[in-house]
Amino acid sequence: MFSFLSDLANAHRNGINAGITSVCSAHPLVVRAALRRGRAFNQIVLIEATCNQVNQFGGYTGMTPADFVAFVQAIAREEGFDRSRLIFGGDHVGPIPWRKLAAEEALGNAETMVADYVKAGFTKIHLDASMGCAGEPAALDDEVTAQRAARLAKAAENAAATSGFALPHYVIGTEVPVPGGADHELTEVTPTDPAAARKTIVIHRERFAREGLQQAFDRVIGLVVQPGVEFGNENVIEYRPDRAANLTEVLADEPQFVFEAHSTDYQTRGSLSALVRDGFPILKVGPGLTFALREALYGLDLIASELLPDYGDRSLARAMEKLMLEKPAHWASHYHGTDTALHVQRHYSYSDRIRYYWTEPDAIASVDRLINTLRGTEIPETLLRQFLPSLGTDTGASYDPETILISAIDRVLADYSAACDWYPHSAATRREVWTPTIL
Repeated sequence: MFSFLSDLANAHRNGINAGITSVCSAHPLVVRAALRRGRAFNQIVLIEATCNQVNQFGGYTGMTPADFVAFVQAIAREEGFDRSRLIFGGDHVGPIPWRKLAAEEALGNAETMVADYVKAGFTKIHLDASMGCAGEPAALDDEVTAQRAARLAKAAENAAATSGFALPHYVIGTEVPVPGGADHELTEVTPTDPAAARKTIVIHRERFAREGLQQAFDRVIGLVVQPGVEFGNENVIEYRPDRAANLTEVLADEPQFVFEAHSTDYQTRGSLSALVRDGFPILKVGPGLTFALREALYGLDLIASELLPDYGDRSLARAMEKLMLEKPAHWASHYHGTDTALHVQRHYSYSDRIRYYWTEPDAIASVDRLINTLRGTEIPETLLRQFLPSLGTDTGASYDPETILISAIDRVLADYSAACDWYPHSAATRREVWTPTIL
């Protein structure tokens, strides 16, 4: 395991742009792309699962924490990735999946979940107990949130002590963008008030001490705040350093911490680099990766339609439309407008709620059919230019469909790698100043 996460604050204080990409996805091609890049550039790879996605009841992926670790590690073996350089993170770990239940029942489930995460080998845990349960306000105050976060931390500490797994690092704070993006067009997003960020730290520090969890609090590495970034269905709010300047000053008074930035999807490489520079070195990305995957899948779908008459007309896109109409739960309350607007959002929204459907049997079958249909087929360069122009023509002479899909994902990951550019291969001087410690 790495002390890399706890070294991020020290790196920031020394003016070193050391960061890490938090890959928040359970899609096998996204995980494979992240691990392939990690192997190629000798990177530490952080893969995160959310509490709705992975929990003791399976979440929407059907995977428990142990299942998720086994799933990622299997891909790591296939890719020849050194699993000692792999960090597992749990995101929004708390009672959120059970918020319709009474608080005590929901928190009991959350305690079991966080213990299962730690026992499975997750060593980065974002404690999120901010959301109210049945009969409570939608958002809880700092005192209640901190009390519940400490309760979850105690469960995690006990699980680590009894299972022999590493004691986890924690992230606290919950002022984050709407999960999966906003439902409406955005014009601006206000960064977290610095006073609110300071208050969150103070109250959590006091509560953890009161519960005998000082050693656990010493392993709190980050605070989730809103840096002023977000994406809606149709637009992206880009990071503006000037608006977050007062917020970043909080880190000067709290040398233990860095900020964790959620919803950094679709930010430019320059904005991502500015976030790392300003103390947001943990950059979470999820929908942006599966959005790139969907773009490439639909591009290949069009290529197959043009190139192979027996394939049909946009077979994959039609199958996904049918599936989403039959099972609207993942998008119906998030997309709005006319029938045409809803159709566009189902397939092309930045919120990318189509990502919830790729694990459905019908979707898997349609993607497999597309890949198998094109595998071994020489794709003319002109069709690639027409339907996948952003990839260029450097994805491999055979234009293997899986290579094309991973290349599309990797183009996004490359921007994050550039922003988090501490890697020794890229600057010898940085190796002399700061190198992540392996424990």
